[in-house]
Amino acid sequence: MAGQKIRIRLKSYDHEVIDQSAKKIVETVTNAGATVVGPVPLPTEKNVFCVIRSPHKYKDSREHFEMRTHKRLIDIVDSDPEGRGLPDAH
Repeated sequence: MAGQKIRIRLKSYDHEVIDQSAKKIVETVTNAGATVVGPVPLPTEKNVFCVIRSPHKYKDSREHFEMRTHKRLIDIVDSDPEGRGLPDAH
């Protein structure tokens, strides 16, 4: 079946961890003999939370926290249709 590809989407709160994981996936798949496209950085999702500092009073005093979700996209094309050469998922 020509034209099929494997698409891997990675999500992480830490950009260093996601870059290491993407690099390891690309190295493994390349050593298996498949063609890899990526890792493509997708837009970072940013969630901001506003919290009142005091539990009972002083509503004007607020603190902002943010949580960033970094995303990467990896496409594996021209791989063996039987999956031979790719490592097993453990």
